[in-house]
Amino acid sequence: MQAVLGYDDARLKEIQGFATAKEIEQQPRVWKETVEIVKRNRGKVKPFLDKVLSLENIRVIFTGAGTSAYIGHTLVPYLNKKFALRMEAIATTEIVSDPESYLLPDVPTLLISFARSGNSPESVATVNLAEQMIKELYQIVITCNPEGELAKKTEGNPNKILLLMPEDSNDQGFAMTSSFSSMAMAGLLIFENLDEIEEVIDRIAKDGARVLERYSAPLKELVKEDIERVVFLGSSVLKGLATESALKVLELTRGRVVGVYESPLGLRHGPKTIINEKTLIFSYLSTHEYTRRYEMDLLKELSSEKKYLKLVAIAPGPNDEIERMVDAFWPIQDETPTYRDDVYLIFNYVLFAQMFALFKSIQLGITPDNPDPEGSVNRVVKGVIIHPFTPDIPNRQPS
Repeated sequence: MQAVLGYDDARLKEIQGFATAKEIEQQPRVWKETVEIVKRNRGKVKPFLDKVLSLENIRVIFTGAGTSAYIGHTLVPYLNKKFALRMEAIATTEIVSDPESYLLPDVPTLLISFARSGNSPESVATVNLAEQMIKELYQIVITCNPEGELAKKTEGNPNKILLLMPEDSNDQGFAMTSSFSSMAMAGLLIFENLDEIEEVIDRIAKDGARVLERYSAPLKELVKEDIERVVFLGSSVLKGLATESALKVLELTRGRVVGVYESPLGLRHGPKTIINEKTLIFSYLSTHEYTRRYEMDLLKELSSEKKYLKLVAIAPGPNDEIERMVDAFWPIQDETPTYRDDVYLIFNYVLFAQMFALFKSIQLGITPDNPDPEGSVNRVVKGVIIHPFTPDIPNRQPS
């Protein structure tokens, strides 16, 4: 009898949760496949990036819609430390509604588009607007769908690079899971030295398999609690991940459980008022000692107030002090953590949010593969009208 995340396959198919569960569980394998894809494309990607990133005043925009946008928010803080360049994460949903605020005609730009299907109206429109407005434009499209509009638009253009993710990453479930992590992996790896980083990815995949095996049972117990709100906390790249985590809870529970996100320092500035006795708090802990001081200060504060249902800390490795402050302490490694930056934690940390959202969806009697059968939200967004754009040149101030 086959089982996915501890569930019988037949049962998962009956409750329309098989695709989502399978796509969560397959991620360690998909990550390794993504590394191989980036390696095979290194001969064209590296010269392209070396050329583009050496341009004077080059601007790099990471874009996408929804989950795909959050990939950029997760990667950019790390890449801004790594490169002395102008890197920004801007959602296609923001660019399309006001392109002149985000697309600068006279600034050389590398547009990196993330897209599961490559057919979202805003994603296609953003590329069209960029091509219309920016005089010197370069593009990298990272997508899971070879038949998508974005993939097709790269054909025959020397200023565009296409990276197709593993076939299984083109999630068939409603919520993006393996598509998110595989595209994030590719977006990170094209900027890394693969010869140095491949061993790290192997370790991430092994840790991911351990997280899936070790923590699925306690998460299934956790979702039995009367939870109405979930708060995800993270600093820098982990705040980007907290954003995606909150969306997973909203999507898979059809909004019956409210998911929100904040940074540990930002929580005190108003958002903390959402916490009540039916609130679950996940704290994504940093591997950086300086950053963790602020995270631990908040954990101490929350622990002393005890106004929440449960406080869960997700950590790189063991920490006795933190473990004493929280209701549940879940490290991804049993030894002293070895990842040199938080960006390498995102792949294993996101598994906790994905599993929680799936298990809570099942516990609530919702169909995870299609949580909104009425169709108010869809796997590929519908109902968006893309209006013709004419630059509002008279409103521009002289440079």
